[in-house]
Amino acid sequence: MKSDLPKVLHTFLGRPLISHVLDSLEKAGVDDIYVIVGYRGNLVIEAVKDRAKPVWQREQLGTGHAVMQAEAALAGFSGRIIVACGDVPLVRPETFRMLIAESEHDDSKAAVLTMTLEDPSGYGRVKKDAAGSFIKIVEEKDATSEEKEIHEVNTGTYIFDKELLFEGLRRINTDNAQGEYYLPDVLTYARYSGFTVKTILLGDYREGSGVNTKEELQELEDYWKKSEGGGPIWATVC
Repeated sequence: MKSDLPKVLHTFLGRPLISHVLDSLEKAGVDDIYVIVGYRGNLVIEAVKDRAKPVWQREQLGTGHAVMQAEAALAGFSGRIIVACGDVPLVRPETFRMLIAESEHDDSKAAVLTMTLEDPSGYGRVKKDAAGSFIKIVEEKDATSEEKEIHEVNTGTYIFDKELLFEGLRRINTDNAQGEYYLPDVLTYARYSGFTVKTILLGDYREGSGVNTKEELQELEDYWKKSEGGGPIWATVC
């Protein structure tokens, strides 16, 4: 973002990006919200006030490592945990509710929100078998040339059974191109543990789009204003 301000505090429609994420989670009925903070975290804590409890990530060792920091805070909790990105402002309450509903079906203990991009560069690719069932998510830096041709990508929004999540986080490692703990590796752990991993493909990729540059922020604002907050709500579940 070419700024000293934490990315989630850049304004979208006049309010910090993270405020829109908190709005949707609250409207979806999420009872208890935690925010993982790192760089200039005190500013984020001040911005969210009593809407979310802070958990510090003192070292930035990947998305999986970020979620690991919340284990102690969630020690007394049992149930489902949504993991959402503070820089993805347009995920609707209806979509979060769909995630919750799908994760409670059959033997599924995990689900991931996905989207299809014409240019998937930079995103983790969602790899599936011939029947369309989830295999794994491959980060771009670890992907083969064939895997880079996949256009269904990870939005970074998930739901997990709490016990499965932290058991999986204890099993993953940093054996990858970035030397980080990847949260999507917990989905692979779930699959190999015999559980179904659901993928929920958004009807409009902009709902799951994150913000990494000021240009992307402006493009997302322009889209929202043009559509007056509309656009397809439907999604495809696999």
